[in-house]
Amino acid sequence: MRSIAVFEAKNRFSELLNAVEHGEEITITRHGCPVARIVSVSTPSQAAQGQRERVSGIMTRLRSLRHGVSLGASPSEAIEDGRD
Repeated sequence: MRSIAVFEAKNRFSELLNAVEHGEEITITRHGCPVARIVSVSTPSQAAQGQRERVSGIMTRLRSLRHGVSLGASPSEAIEDGRD
């Protein structure tokens, strides 16, 4: 991933877009601090893919935890008990 200052990014925007189209990620900085990231819309970034995998794993784990667990009452009975 390449970092570039705002002023330079404005002057080289077309070049940066070409780099992004070829899979590069570019971070735009202001006074040395990251403020934005340019990524291609056609390919998911590694962070997005990693997040999808983590969420999928967590959902699988949650589904496995619910097997064999019951509320001890039907949903309508639980609702009625909660109204007391």
